[in-house]
Amino acid sequence: MKIDLTDTTSSKINKALMEGRRSIGTPAVGMVLTLVIVTDEENAYDALKAANEASREHPSRTLVVIKRVSRSPRDRTTSRLDAEVRVGAEAGTGETVVLRLYGEVINHAQSVVLPLLLPDAPVVAWWPVNAPLDPAKDPLGALAQRRVTDTYAAEQPNDELAARAGAYTPGDTDLSWTRITPWRSMLAAALDQVTCKVNSVEVEGEEFNPSCELLAMWLADRLGVPVRRSLSPGPGLTAVRMETDCGPIVLDRPDASLATLSIHGQPDRAVALKRRETSELIAEELRRLDPDDTYAAVLKFGVHRLGEPGAPDGKEPAAEQAAQASAPAKKAAAKKAPAKPAAKKSASKAAAK
Repeated sequence: MKIDLTDTTSSKINKALMEGRRSIGTPAVGMVLTLVIVTDEENAYDALKAANEASREHPSRTLVVIKRVSRSPRDRTTSRLDAEVRVGAEAGTGETVVLRLYGEVINHAQSVVLPLLLPDAPVVAWWPVNAPLDPAKDPLGALAQRRVTDTYAAEQPNDELAARAGAYTPGDTDLSWTRITPWRSMLAAALDQVTCKVNSVEVEGEEFNPSCELLAMWLADRLGVPVRRSLSPGPGLTAVRMETDCGPIVLDRPDASLATLSIHGQPDRAVALKRRETSELIAEELRRLDPDDTYAAVLKFGVHRLGEPGAPDGKEPAAEQAAQASAPAKKAAAKKAPAKPAAKKSASKAAAK
């Protein structure tokens, strides 16, 4: 069932939701959380489709906030709220409200969303694109216990990761981090099978894919070894190679679906490692509403430290090490250089004063 409301208010939307539930014969509210999706018109369809599929596992009230750009200065000063209420088969296993904001109300989206939140239920905010650099300080993000972004949609993913690290607040997460959950599980299981020491790691994947950087930072943070990031045609992550005292450990996925795990001294094994849909990623994030401490530690490790000698152990980068190595040579050169008479005279005058 779909109900269209033009130039409406939050109270009218709540009333339409109750009428819609009565019409389909389910007056009780059976949702477990409120999912707030902040997006634009172009990406609203895909985001809503993913949320509806995820609602089969997590019945929720989904609020889609679309901030429409006004065409004229007069329209920018006129506030208007249009809504589309969906219940029943149109909204998966929950309820959906598509909110289109015009004019001044765009700057006060939280006042529209707040009355529509389910009482005594957690709130999750999701930005499929154009996420704020500090989600916790965003007016809509401040309403949520969990804030989901996706650095894969950013123009400069590495810069976005650095900004996320500086503004991290418990409850923040990233779908680029969620994408590597199967990789982390597989690599951890592979290391549990050997007792060798890992000396170095190489993470291979397509360019401008922050999941590759996040996996590399996770390995560098946990193993304390240099991790090199290399490029491949993709798609996504394609391989992880670990050099150990007992031989190489390689997890190779060239076709985005089936991977091969190779451990020195053991037969190769084929493992399922397909690229997951957005609905699966959102469903995974909705399973846990507590802060992700591992993600926080990986962010704070810093993408700039990848590949730097000694950086995983907290030592100085290579440039600083070179500067320190050249310091004794500079001191020796300074001792050999004769002091100028004028400098000695100035020093003696300063000492007399």
